Amino acid sequence: MDKKIIFGVVALATVSIFLLLLAPDNAVHTPETLPWNISHPTPDSTRIFGITLGKTSLDETTKIFEGEAEIQISLFKPTDGELSVEAFTEEVNFNGLKAKIVMNIAVPAEELTGMYNRGLRINSTPSGKRITLTADDLARVQQAPITSLTYLPNVRLDDAIMAKRFGEPAQRVRENKSGVIHWLYPQHGLDIVLGGDEKPLLQYVAPKDFELLRAPLLANGEIIR
Repeated sequence: MDKKIIFGVVALATVSIFLLLLAPDNAVHTPETLPWNISHPTPDSTRIFGITLGKTSLDETTKIFEGEAEIQISLFKPTDGELSVEAFTEEVNFNGLKAKIVMNIAVPAEELTGMYNRGLRINSTPSGKRITLTADDLARVQQAPITSLTYLPNVRLDDAIMAKRFGEPAQRVRENKSGVIHWLYPQHGLDIVLGGDEKPLLQYVAPKDFELLRAPLLANGEIIR
């Protein structure tokens, strides 16, 4: 394919995404599948992408995403952390915004150890190990609720776009080690991670669990605004 055509297609896609992000709030879209449309069924809960964190099960989430993305499930053992069950999509396309989504599933610690011992296969990754679960353990996990969700868009977005869509954060915290900046919205249970030219990362939790995100940041960073 001609290089000019390739560059033209890439430029058009980029412009289309930015127009969607900058469009006025009355733009035509599907409300529940936009990352800034956060609601709170109760003061202590967060609903995003049709998922109520702490309540919606993985099985229900699979039905919400049906036709949009394939959800993969694995037990994850980070290099320097604790076991957890993750469900993730390599790519979902909502309203023209392509992104990866990672969800953490609520499974008691004692059950995680058993799942690890029964694991069918272990794959090493740069950040840890992924363990393939047995059919019975997969069935158990499908009934457990989503506790947190991380949204990783495929485009880089500047501060002005983020502020337009999410408003000004309650706090901005810079990590001492990496230098990345976290925009914190405790009222929404939202942490937006921005790192210069890096793509943003948006992490959603229930407002009641927000201190689990903020406390480590304040211990290893500084408030800048």
